[in-house]
Amino acid sequence: MDPLEQPETAGPSHADVRPNAPVQGADVRADHVSLSFRGVRPAHVLDAVSLSIRPREVVALIGPNGCGKSTLLRVLGGLIPADAGHVLIDGDPVTGPDPRVGVVFQEPRLLPWLTAEENVRFPMRLAGWPKAQQAARASDLLGLVGLREHASARPGTLSGGTRQRVAIARALALQPSLLLLDEPFSALDALTRERFNAELLRLWERTGTSIVLVTHSIPEAIFLADRVVVLSPRPARVLAEITVDLPRPRRLTDLDSAVVSSLAADVRSHLVDTTDDAIAMEEARLAIPAGLPLGGAPARRHAETEPGTPAWFDPFRPEDPQ
Repeated sequence: MDPLEQPETAGPSHADVRPNAPVQGADVRADHVSLSFRGVRPAHVLDAVSLSIRPREVVALIGPNGCGKSTLLRVLGGLIPADAGHVLIDGDPVTGPDPRVGVVFQEPRLLPWLTAEENVRFPMRLAGWPKAQQAARASDLLGLVGLREHASARPGTLSGGTRQRVAIARALALQPSLLLLDEPFSALDALTRERFNAELLRLWERTGTSIVLVTHSIPEAIFLADRVVVLSPRPARVLAEITVDLPRPRRLTDLDSAVVSSLAADVRSHLVDTTDDAIAMEEARLAIPAGLPLGGAPARRHAETEPGTPAWFDPFRPEDPQ
């Protein structure tokens, strides 16, 4: 059975899958999307962000810490509603979580009491797929990410990189046309991260999804993406969209080419004055007229509205230590 097979519908009455059904990558458009978090320390996070992702295109979002990259990703996926503007997937307004969208977070967020196979089957179970169909699809997806032999292992027995592979397989379970990746390999060492990037491109070639990737790594953005979108410090605005003219398929040796060096210099030129220190200085300047403390005990932060933290709706995040 081909790993990309899917049911004709997600309903439980259809046990057969449609063989060799390629994914039509999503056409995604964000138009003047703005968003602010409210709480003890309100934050204007997105400011009239507009961008488009063509079918099967890989777009990397890059910018300084806390600028709103992850928040924008969640808005694209319908996990957070925007205050203004709108997002369209294949012409349909995004009003909430959509089965056409798969999401991979910075941490795998696997259910620790389930095996790798059961974690991959979880979205299919929620969608009402028959058990036999769940098992077949999960086996194929675990094979696709090279983990079929770990199907019965629980997350606690797997390495960080292996857990993230399971999370990617789970995100592909319902054959999404859009895959959102929020720094999925940031916890890996540099060499392992490069290898996983190459594997991600192999999966992309097989699945045909459109991909939006959040990263802090300029080489990673260039290696993976067709376009690199550079965002400003918070509130995020689009500073530049840089086309990556590297032929596909790509190899890790491409990172040593003069073209990559030139593209990296172009990206960095748009990141001038967007360092974390610059953001901290600007926040300090704005805090003075607002009467917020600049020293001593910090103001109490609300985890649910703090940019850069997992969103409240995420059931898989670890509990914060008290």
